[in-house]
Parts: sequence; C-alpha cells; structure tokens
Amino acid sequence: MARFRRVFTPGATWFFTVVAARRRPLLTDTRVISAFGTAMREVRLTLPFSMPAWVLLPDHLHVIWTLPEGDTDYPRRWSIIKRRTSQLAGLPPMARTCAMVARRESGLWQRRYWEHLIRDTDDLHRHIDYIHFNAVKHGHVDAAASWPYSSFDRHVRTGTYPPDWRATRDMDTFDAGEP
Repeated sequence: MARFRRVFTPGATWFFTVVAARRRPLLTDTRVISAFGTAMREVRLTLPFSMPAWVLLPDHLHVIWTLPEGDTDYPRRWSIIKRRTSQLAGLPPMARTCAMVARRESGLWQRRYWEHLIRDTDDLHRHIDYIHFNAVKHGHVDAAASWPYSSFDRHVRTGTYPPDWRATRDMDTFDAGEP
C-alpha cells in the first residue's frame, strides 16, 4: 500500500487540485455544482476554513483554503466534501472498478488530491493568479472574467483585480500542481 507523506501545519494556507475520476467532464454539470456548493457549506459549518480563491472546471478544480489556528485536518474535510457531493449530485451510477467498490468510492472523484502548502504572500498571490487564469489556460474562455465558476468576480468587487485582468505571459508556464 502506498504511504503518502503529507505536511500538517496548524492554521496553514493550502492550494489543492482535485480531479474528477477518469477526467470525466462532470464537475460543471449543474447537479454537481449545486451538490458541491451544498457540501462545502455543510462542512464549513462544522469544520470551518476560509477560501481565498477557487475555480471549478469540467474535469478538475483548484482551491485555496486557510484552516483555523491549531487545525490541520484538511483530509477529513475533503473526504466529507467528496462523499457528500457524490451523494447529493443525483448522477446516474458510474462504472466502478472492484477497488472503487471496496473503498466505497462513487466514481465521481479521483481517489487522491494534490496539495501544496502556501509558503508566503508571494506564493499565495501566484496561486490565486493561477486559479483565475486556469479556465483561460485550458481554452474554456478567452478571459478570466468570462468563466462563471470561480472566485474571480469576488476579487474584482474587492479591488484585487480590474475587470479586464489578463494574466502575465509567465502564467502559461507556471505549474501549480496541474495533474
């Protein structure tokens, strides 16, 4: 069995990449969006965290979380969010391997996720830019403002970005953990 080494820093800020199983483009299905939003709200009621930035794409998502002081349990949050989203989405049953059935996996999500501990303010800003550029990077839209499934609008309202923000050329080569 694989043993993963994860860093657990209390109250830290994390960048995550979570992927749909087999990269199926299901995450922007309205049922999944609604279920995912409900699951996030439910988890944040009992296991709070702040979410400085996020983007939901058809086959994966990126998000930044800051956990409360003294808290390191992001794996539990992801486990509940993924399970609850799968329960609420109401999608038809998906083909699953024997291993997926044994692990009680729904077939909506890849088993694991990628995390990165945000080191400093510069690292945080680079990852927020990466998140908001991601729909452009993958060719879904020509400008971040055109993608409806991200925190970009919130950042425009708070003055972080101008409405016509375009990422710099080096965003094309910045790899923030894209699987």
